Amino acid sequence: MNLDARLDELERRLDEIEAEWSRPEVASDPDRSRHLGREQARIAPVVENWRLLRETRAQLEASRRDRDAETEAEFRELGREVVDELEAKEAELIEALRLQLVPQDPNDERNVIMEIRAGTGGDEAALFAQELFRMYSRYAERHDWKTDVLTANETGIGGLREVIFEVHGDGAYSRLKFEGGVHRVQRVPETESSGRIHTSTATVAVLPEADEVEVAIDEKDLKIDVYRSQGPGGQSVNTTDSAVRITHLPSGLVVAIQDEKSQHKNRAKAMTVLRARLLESEQRKAHDLEAAARRSMVGSGERSEKIRTYNYPQDRVTDHRVGIDLHNLPQVLDGDLDKLVDALVSTDQAERLAGFDDQP
Repeated sequence: MNLDARLDELERRLDEIEAEWSRPEVASDPDRSRHLGREQARIAPVVENWRLLRETRAQLEASRRDRDAETEAEFRELGREVVDELEAKEAELIEALRLQLVPQDPNDERNVIMEIRAGTGGDEAALFAQELFRMYSRYAERHDWKTDVLTANETGIGGLREVIFEVHGDGAYSRLKFEGGVHRVQRVPETESSGRIHTSTATVAVLPEADEVEVAIDEKDLKIDVYRSQGPGGQSVNTTDSAVRITHLPSGLVVAIQDEKSQHKNRAKAMTVLRARLLESEQRKAHDLEAAARRSMVGSGERSEKIRTYNYPQDRVTDHRVGIDLHNLPQVLDGDLDKLVDALVSTDQAERLAGFDDQP
């Protein structure tokens, strides 16, 4: 299918969506309305440019006829200038439409659940995990996104063995999805008297938040345990059984939340994380099937993949996927991630565009 045919198809679909809004059953169905609204918001700008391109082409055809019919040199030259301008406009619109038609990640507009876990390196890895959590929290602030901690397992010296948190905001997943993988830090720990550089790691998982209607969970498939919350060192920090552990029996996934004093709130948070993990698991299976044909350069989110190194002695951050070095480590750890994220978004977009151009 060529470009014009694809655009005609989208224009027809936009007309269908606009017709659906007048149907009472759509207006009374919040889920259907939300999905239609998302699809309309995605298609409408493309169709607007397609209509503008058709109009430009009509003007260009008329201007070429006028230029070719002109007998006086002065007016013929003016006609050439008009044609040149319209041809440039046509080329710009075609390029804009190609970019707009690049297959988009359907999760891009979702909120995010992020999980950070200390890897190799003991206490130093837990301190690094805490710094990554602060980095993403500051990055969220810079974009006016809201963060909400679901659960955190702290160490006694200010580190984090694990933290799971939500990020709410427009386009949060589209920017944060590239952060999934193994992050590595190289530095001299404060406790290292010999000045030897240690290497520690932390793992980041980025999950699109799932709506209840998207991931149906049968209560019969759940094993729910309640127990008393534990603090650093294992001491009880609550006198009631408010902590909740949910096991999804078909998949074997386990989610434990203990941050809230209310068992009900901990259960709700655990279900939110479970739905996100189940959605991600299903989408990963679908992605693995598609990957046989084409695998994205970035954004695969493989958790075993070392994606970035934070080198303190050299004041350097290296993203291994796109080969970028930044020499402003304190700024990056303070949430100044946009240069890195922009490079990853551009690389991903170029790969998607190449895949689009390869389509028949």
